[in-house]
Amino acid sequence: MRISVEWLRGRFAGVGACAVVREAPVATGTPISAAVLIPIVSRPTGLTVLLTQRTAHLRDHAGQVSFPGGRCEPDDATPQATALRESREEVGIEPEQVEILATLPDYFTSTGFRVTPVVGLVTPPLNLRLDDFEVAEVFEPPLDFLLDPASYQRHQVERAGTVHSYWAVPWQGYFIWGATAGMLVGLRECLLPCSVADRMPAA
Repeated sequence: MRISVEWLRGRFAGVGACAVVREAPVATGTPISAAVLIPIVSRPTGLTVLLTQRTAHLRDHAGQVSFPGGRCEPDDATPQATALRESREEVGIEPEQVEILATLPDYFTSTGFRVTPVVGLVTPPLNLRLDDFEVAEVFEPPLDFLLDPASYQRHQVERAGTVHSYWAVPWQGYFIWGATAGMLVGLRECLLPCSVADRMPAA
């Protein structure tokens, strides 16, 4: 399936309510508000999604694949503002390069975060400037690959005697999993609604 910018804009304009995808049961207490940008980059060869590989020394989620984003700060008026600020700080995407297409339902993580995924169409050239402390590298899988259900695998992990299921998406030596893969499932379900059986199983 080859996806165009026009199709993407039209699909988000007409999309209804999307299902919330959870990584695992929500941690007790008030969740920490955060937001990420799902940057869909308009390349001459097709649409891609920019992802980051976090540095290995970080305290949280070291070495994992993620979207640009982070905690909401008091000065951020909206989750969209958080996503745009964090994207500029982490990888150098300028807010004026981003056309916000949609805000997906909040994604609740087992670590106590309520993450708002903000979908944005990004216009090159990017002229990326990576935050060396947080970001080791960036890469861009094709959007059509990430919207293909065949690209997704289900894995399991045991935590405190309980087995949890999660999504994973291998791509060219990278391993996208956890909250990032879960939010990609949410993106896929909003753009290409699928059957209930294909959604993330309850953990």
